[in-house]
Amino acid sequence: MDFRNTEPAQSDTDPADPPFSPLRLGTWPTPLEPAPRLATALGLRAEDLWIKRDDLTGLAGGGNKIRKLEWTVAGALAKGAGTLVTTGAAQSNHARLTAAAGARLGLDVVLVLPGEPPAAASGNLLLDSLLGARLVWAGDVDGEGLETRARETAEELRQAGAAPAVIPFGGSSVLGARGYREAGQELLEQCPGVRHIVVALGSGGTMAGLVAAAGARQVLGVDTGARREAVAAVHEYASALTQGALAVEELRVRGDQIGAGYGTLTPQTADALSLAARCEGVVLDPVYTGRALAGLRAAVRDGDIRPGETTVLVHTGGLPGFFGHSGIQALLG
Repeated sequence: MDFRNTEPAQSDTDPADPPFSPLRLGTWPTPLEPAPRLATALGLRAEDLWIKRDDLTGLAGGGNKIRKLEWTVAGALAKGAGTLVTTGAAQSNHARLTAAAGARLGLDVVLVLPGEPPAAASGNLLLDSLLGARLVWAGDVDGEGLETRARETAEELRQAGAAPAVIPFGGSSVLGARGYREAGQELLEQCPGVRHIVVALGSGGTMAGLVAAAGARQVLGVDTGARREAVAAVHEYASALTQGALAVEELRVRGDQIGAGYGTLTPQTADALSLAARCEGVVLDPVYTGRALAGLRAAVRDGDIRPGETTVLVHTGGLPGFFGHSGIQALLG
């Protein structure tokens, strides 16, 4: 089953220069913590590596999606929405945090997910239900089919008298990326000498916002396989935020950590999870930041990141998904 989003998607709730202010759903700024033991294990100097703790953003387990939702949900409210509809994988962090944002704001939330209901819910699915979201299972669909089902669900709600708004896959759009432009500016204030910002590349908005704030050559995205045209999405969103002053060739993206595909636990990611946990007591997730650390490790090995260069790993959260991932039990043996 391939539920991945295929193309960058915009809507009338995603203006590059919105006439409204963002909500404030998280706790800012998030900490920037040194990681000396992990740095030396990677082959860097002890003082080179820092972790930007965007897993500590508050609201139902935290994570990077909150920064995007502050903008996308504000856009939905500006249009008069009373119900949020969004999509994602069964263990989607974005879906969980959309449910949390809706709960905080008194909005109904409908999550359109691929596949069929599992025999027993785990991880993010448990939290989705706890937060009051309604789940719509879309069956065996690809990314385009999942988006179509979300639009159909929104229309069904509209016909029933509700006022729905569709929040884009992963919260990623020009509007959502504004949240990570703010995060990039926050990070530059915390670490003005940073040379490399390493982040998982999923639906594109997080990396795009960081590129808009820090520049393309400072940001290294590690592709997770969440979106077929991930680089194009980053370029589209970042270009809009920088008024076109960005060539796609400038983007730094590693595609060597996807393995068998999005949602799978690669051996490199499994090693990265163990390394972060045992060196720093920091738990990464197996889909996003685990891959980002594996990509950082590979970048050090091939000389793209060198000792003496200040490097920040952005921890985008996702801990609840750790408990819903089928490969984790094998990792722990």
